[in-house]
Amino acid sequence: MKIEVIMPQMGESITEGTLIKWHKKKGDKVNKDELLFDIATDKVDTEIPSPASGVLAEVKVFENETVDVGTIVAIIETDP
Repeated sequence: MKIEVIMPQMGESITEGTLIKWHKKKGDKVNKDELLFDIATDKVDTEIPSPASGVLAEVKVFENETVDVGTIVAIIETDP
């Protein structure tokens, strides 16, 4: 099964964030709640955990890219 990892809403007035660091790379195994990436907004920097256990199958947003809240940043493939 494919799980979409999205840019989270970090506050009412926050509409975008910059992905500043990936802690995993494509093909790496990840566990649910394990640190996946860091984002920066104009108000806060935050560490984002993985929403599921599996393999980081696809990275759609790269370091230093700024994207809107709700944008799919990665795909995690879980065991069926």
